[in-house]
Amino acid sequence: MTSDIDAAEDWLDAWVAGVSQQAARTADLARQVSALTGQARSADGAITVTVGSTGQVEDLDLTDEVHGRSGRELSREILAVMRAAQRRLSEQVTAEVDRTVGADTETGRAVVDGFARRFPAPPEPSDER
Repeated sequence: MTSDIDAAEDWLDAWVAGVSQQAARTADLARQVSALTGQARSADGAITVTVGSTGQVEDLDLTDEVHGRSGRELSREILAVMRAAQRRLSEQVTAEVDRTVGADTETGRAVVDGFARRFPAPPEPSDER
């Protein structure tokens, strides 16, 4: 009977250690993600957008090359570059998840899925006209 109690205590100690390690890795992931930014530039280099760790625009840089564009065209291009920056952020978060908690963990899947839902890939261009 003593060996059963010892085995149970050993199992419990191992379980607690595993939970503590996962908590430490999750805290490390949170610190790393909070420091990430994503950046993208338009094909012609006239628009650069940097987003912070939650996807918010932190910096928008427009060169003088944008002056000849209509407001509609400019806003469409800015949004496209912003979304590209957010996708880059999402890719960086996925890499951090892999490095810290692992993509196969519940925490890893939740973080990656959350970023994928917030910053989805753009729809495929349609050939319909």
